[in-house]
Amino acid sequence: MSSLFDSLQEFPRLGEALSGISAFIWALSVVLFRVVGQKIHALGLSLFKNTLAFALLSLTLIVFGVPFFPTVPPDYYGLLILSGVLGIALSDTLFFMALQMLGAELVAIVDCAYAPFVIGLSFLFLGERMNGLQTVGVALIILAVFMITQKKSDVQIPRRVLLRGVALGILSMFTTAAGIVMIKPLLKQTSLLWASFIRTAAGAVSIALFLAAYPKRKEIIRPLGRLKNATLLIPPSFLGAYLSQVIWMGGMKYAQASIASALNQINTVFIFILAAIFLKEKITLLKLVAIILAFSGAMLVSFPH
Repeated sequence: MSSLFDSLQEFPRLGEALSGISAFIWALSVVLFRVVGQKIHALGLSLFKNTLAFALLSLTLIVFGVPFFPTVPPDYYGLLILSGVLGIALSDTLFFMALQMLGAELVAIVDCAYAPFVIGLSFLFLGERMNGLQTVGVALIILAVFMITQKKSDVQIPRRVLLRGVALGILSMFTTAAGIVMIKPLLKQTSLLWASFIRTAAGAVSIALFLAAYPKRKEIIRPLGRLKNATLLIPPSFLGAYLSQVIWMGGMKYAQASIASALNQINTVFIFILAAIFLKEKITLLKLVAIILAFSGAMLVSFPH
């Protein structure tokens, strides 16, 4: 799979294409998780999907002949492990805490902080710059995502809980952004499959260690042992934690992180479209306008420098 991406390097705007594809695949996995994951704790879902991804990536490395421990500078291992701990384990934990406090609707709004964080960190630490049209495109995407999530919730949340939940959610988006920006430079020097494997392994092990110390771990893990639940969780886990992650990192490897993140953010738009198709959720005029803005922005950020 990694070699396939490498063979397509001459394909125009490969990174941008991969970023858009990963956004769609992730959105599809989210809709499937909504359908099958209602009765399973969020930490249990995270443990299952990342453990499955770890197993699949291990098998993929064997099939494609990619070494598990290639000869690379030691700091590559350190950065990828740190990225997995920050971008998978810590970020997931913070996100789950925010989700419990805010609910899905408000967390979707907080999720909009991801792209601006990546853009800001890429500007500061990677020296990335965008041309005028790409800047307008990113702004349109961010505006569209904010528009599409502007739905008042019927649930009343105490102000203290609201503020704490928003803070945790924003910190989750920051750790996700930091986790990918810190490994952006080394992605050009390593196999995508191997980088995804080390990152996923670090995240999965961290989550497992966290659950091992969690008082209610048995209640969280028990539903995962039921064959029906495990069978239903395999498709979204395969799409979201395995396939989407490799393609997402491919987008980060072959495109500017700031542009890739803006295209990744379209996953929110895809979620609303897929939810309307499969979950029969209503698409309002506001959502339709947001979808048009998002795809217009996606075309602009894909313009050559």
